[in-house]
Amino acid sequence: MTICAGADAATADGPPRAALTLAADGSYAARLTRHDDAAGNWYPERWTIGGPEPYAVPLPGSQPEEPDSALLPLADGRVVIVRRVADRFTVSLLSPTGPGTQEVLVGAVAARALTLLPPAPGGLDGYALVPAADGTDVWRVHGGAGGPERVAVVPGACTGGVWLDHEGRLLAVDRELAGRTKSVVVDLARGGEVSPLLQITAESDDRLVLADPDSGLLLVRSDAPATTGWAGACWAATCRCASRSACGCRMRR
Repeated sequence: MTICAGADAATADGPPRAALTLAADGSYAARLTRHDDAAGNWYPERWTIGGPEPYAVPLPGSQPEEPDSALLPLADGRVVIVRRVADRFTVSLLSPTGPGTQEVLVGAVAARALTLLPPAPGGLDGYALVPAADGTDVWRVHGGAGGPERVAVVPGACTGGVWLDHEGRLLAVDRELAGRTKSVVVDLARGGEVSPLLQITAESDDRLVLADPDSGLLLVRSDAPATTGWAGACWAATCRCASRSACGCRMRR
């Protein structure tokens, strides 16, 4: 199966964007694209890619989208859209209803910036990083009982976001603190407990690019000399070692 969906080039109204964002199970994808008319306004589009032939379904709303609206496809076919509105970000669910689009408002997050994280394992929850005065907040923007909710506070400025398990419990982020960037693990099932994930040297900036929950292998990016590009680490939910990066109970070589 081949999908052809070109990435939009950088323009004055927004940065370059990825061609598609995939759902956690790979069944759906979503993107913002332009109307094929003189106005060229933005609208969301959902792709069904779980069958033999991929196809796209337009999800236009009652008005054009801003180019910085963020999309998160869910495994049930709905699409989360996050829009900046004044000093907050609204979260809504989009789904096709015949020729039109059904939109359900989930809630809003008051913030100056918000970054959606990659789809959480399971495919039905959505999370985001929100800068805060005391660090970075992790918000569950979809999947909670009462709308968006803050689920963790991480000291320092956090970017990235990689899921380390199949349950959506362990989230790795790159945290800048005291002038250095290191990847840390946020345990969402233990009140947002933060623990180190990797440190190549004390003076290096070490970032996590990808992780394989089955093998325990990490793809890392670092400015440390002689960096190999991969590492083994433990993030087992039952691990109680003082340093996860030194633990051997789930390390794979």
